[in-house]
Amino acid sequence: MSLEKYFARYGKATFTLFLINVSVYVLESILSGNPLSISIEVLARLGQWNYAVLNYGWWWQLISAMFVHVGLLHIAFNMYFLLMMGRQLEGILGPKRLVMVYLVSGLAGNLLTLLLLPANSVSAGASGALFGIVGALILITGVVGGNMQGALINAFVLFLINSILPSVNVYAHLGGLLVGMAIGYYYGRQIKRHLMARMYGYGW
Repeated sequence: MSLEKYFARYGKATFTLFLINVSVYVLESILSGNPLSISIEVLARLGQWNYAVLNYGWWWQLISAMFVHVGLLHIAFNMYFLLMMGRQLEGILGPKRLVMVYLVSGLAGNLLTLLLLPANSVSAGASGALFGIVGALILITGVVGGNMQGALINAFVLFLINSILPSVNVYAHLGGLLVGMAIGYYYGRQIKRHLMARMYGYGW
C-alpha cells in the first residue's frame, strides 16, 4: 500500500503524527545503538528531563517529549492507539484540530509532569497526547449523545486502568485527559448545536 493510501485510510494529520513519532524513534535507536530499548542519556536529551527544563532552559523538551519513546513496545502500543483513535477524532474535527488536541494535551501532561515529579525525573511518550485524543472523543460522544454521566465514568475508568500499570507517568495521563475532555466538551456542544440547527432549521 502506497503512502497516499495510508494517509487516506488513517487521516492526513493522524498518519503524519505517526510518521513523526516513528522517525524520532529511529533517531533514538541510532543514537542509543539499540532499537529495543533507548538509553537514559538519549531520553534525557530528547525527552523531558525536568532538571534540564528548569535549570538549562530546555523548554522545548515539553514538546519534543511527546514524540519520544523509551522502547519498542512503548512506541508500538502508542502508535497503534494513535492510528485507531486519531483517525476517529480527525474524522470528526478535521486534521488541524486533531493536531491541536495532540499538542495541547501533550503539553498539558508534560507541564503537570514538570510541576509534580522530582527534578531528576526523565519522562517521554505520546501518552498524554493520546489521552487527550481519547478524552476528546469520550466527551464529544457524551455531549452529542446526551449521556454526560456515562462519558465521565468512561473517562474515569480509562484513567484508573492505565494508572495502575507499571512505569506509567500518571501525571502526563491526567493532564492530557483533562485537557482533551475540556476540548471535547467545547466541540461537542458546537456539534450538537449544529445538528439541532439542521434538524429544526435555525441558525447557530
